Amino acid sequence: MILHKGEILFRQGESGALYRLVSGLLKIVRLHEDGTPTLVNIIVPNETIPHHSLISPSPNYGTAIALVTCEIEVLPAAEWYRNLEINPGKCREIALLLQEKLRMMQKRIDQLTEVSPADKLRKLQEWFASYFKDVPLTELLTQDEIAQFVGLRRETVNRALRSQAEAKLPAGPKNS
Repeated sequence: MILHKGEILFRQGESGALYRLVSGLLKIVRLHEDGTPTLVNIIVPNETIPHHSLISPSPNYGTAIALVTCEIEVLPAAEWYRNLEINPGKCREIALLLQEKLRMMQKRIDQLTEVSPADKLRKLQEWFASYFKDVPLTELLTQDEIAQFVGLRRETVNRALRSQAEAKLPAGPKNS
């Protein structure tokens, strides 16, 4: 299945199939009761989601939205869970998937503990560039989403982005 930027793979509260992201990036957004969205996760190639449903079915924690064009393999839930019952070795495979996600989340926590907002932003940009080298982070996420993901305020992200842009400008002519 192909999903284009901005299209929804599944919605918060729904249940159903599992999915393996073959290529692209997805964001998981959680809507709070007041309608406020919060970016809670980024899904990278080779992840199977929703993570909390890998062993047993559970309603989706958030809504999965394509950040770029994505290729997705649909894994029917009944077949997935039946395969777990007849093939216990699949549980080890799932444990390894969850271990890799945990390591990724630990890196994210490390990123959140960086002292400087500029360093937090730089690390996130480097991480995204490892997937999409020629696509600026701001084309994939809004400033609000960037702020949520690195534990900053949107205004702080805006200042840091502006500061980066100014640092890249060539020095102008000197006034005499």
